[in-house]
Amino acid sequence: MPLSSQPNLAHFRTSDGLTLAYDDTRVVGEAWERRGRPPLLCLAGLTRDGRDFRYLRPHIKGHRVITLDARGRGQSQYAQDYHSYNVPREAQDVIELLDHLEIPKVTVLGTSRGGLVAMVLAATAKSRLSGVVLNDVGPEIPKDGISRIMAYVGHRPATKTHEKAAQVLAQHMALAFPTVPPGRWREEVETFYEQSEDGLALRYDPRLRDALLAQASHGPPPDLWPLFMALGELPSGIIRGANSDILSHETFQEMRRRLPALLAIEVPNRGHVPFLDEPQSLALVHRILELST
Repeated sequence: MPLSSQPNLAHFRTSDGLTLAYDDTRVVGEAWERRGRPPLLCLAGLTRDGRDFRYLRPHIKGHRVITLDARGRGQSQYAQDYHSYNVPREAQDVIELLDHLEIPKVTVLGTSRGGLVAMVLAATAKSRLSGVVLNDVGPEIPKDGISRIMAYVGHRPATKTHEKAAQVLAQHMALAFPTVPPGRWREEVETFYEQSEDGLALRYDPRLRDALLAQASHGPPPDLWPLFMALGELPSGIIRGANSDILSHETFQEMRRRLPALLAIEVPNRGHVPFLDEPQSLALVHRILELST
């Protein structure tokens, strides 16, 4: 699949031959560089890409910010073998990006699946991390949340226009995000669905669904608590949307119990996932960046 152009994006090639896109704010001589501050690397959720952090980026000053479009998402190349759409391979892609950029350490902000990638990195490549923030994800995911995800992954919207899709999304999210204005849902669908002649097209490889189904066919999911516990020696934080169906309140509390040093907040009037421009979210991200320096 050809890569379409987008301002500010650069590309690198992975060890298995894919071209992945990333956005890097690096400007030589900026204060963060002179002070030796590790960059902030943002990893998006399952079907999303680096634009998922567009609400956060204006609030991060004095730090180099990098966002990555994971394989098969956004402006990154689609894999010939959909089985490579898995968390360990995506963690390896992160290491290869850091090597490409000659970055020894980063603070990782992982939203949803990006947070799972961050936990794998903590367990397998901790020396490359200076801190971690998990956005609405933990080592256990409720079955209801998984069912909701599987209901849409790999399927184009039934609605044919951004306007209709925004209306449907606003209705669907009303309970979990009761205070979000309609305009933000319109921006969401315009960002993550492309208008085509026959309706709205996905901005990710629909075979992500096949990858999830193949992984589920191998049996029960692995125990992710050991991956989470690998965060223990790092400055770490967790953000939970108070109405989330992906990170339950019970799992959130257990994460706090097992890692007492974990900075943890719940954002009111947010489901899965917080947008990261909420005051509570920004305060936690900035605190982890301070601790990671």
